[in-house]
Amino acid sequence: MAKITLNINKKDYPLEADPQMPLLWAIRDLAGLKGTKYGCGMAQCGACVVHLDGAAIRSCVTQVSRAAGKKVVTIEGLSETNSHPVQKAWQEIDVPQCGYCHSGQMMSAAVLLREKPNPTDQDIDDAMAGNICRCGTYLRIREAIHTAAELQKKTGTKG
Repeated sequence: MAKITLNINKKDYPLEADPQMPLLWAIRDLAGLKGTKYGCGMAQCGACVVHLDGAAIRSCVTQVSRAAGKKVVTIEGLSETNSHPVQKAWQEIDVPQCGYCHSGQMMSAAVLLREKPNPTDQDIDDAMAGNICRCGTYLRIREAIHTAAELQKKTGTKG
């Protein structure tokens, strides 16, 4: 066990954890933030995507020690008021069916829109290919990302 301080959603969390513990479990079990989901545990489904210093990463395979001293953003930190363009678009398009994968989907989409504010369908398909939705809402996800891009333009928000 080691003392590790994680900065999650602009708040410091001093934790005692095995440095090799997956970041996902530190977020969920030690910091108590439940929005990031466990899906496969092998970085294949995308349910656990969070931002680490602005990059979308799979928290189920990222060691907690790698996040020490960096900024972690979870779905709870994307926007305090659910007003991020991606969150608003997800609601407007009514994307989720079961909703389990969508925190990871939205976190991936936010990075895509920061990097490509006006993505093509192919850009979206490429960026979201590693995010699995068992309900098959892929067309609504694509539509929501286009809607979020338009909302960003209107509000001047950056992914």
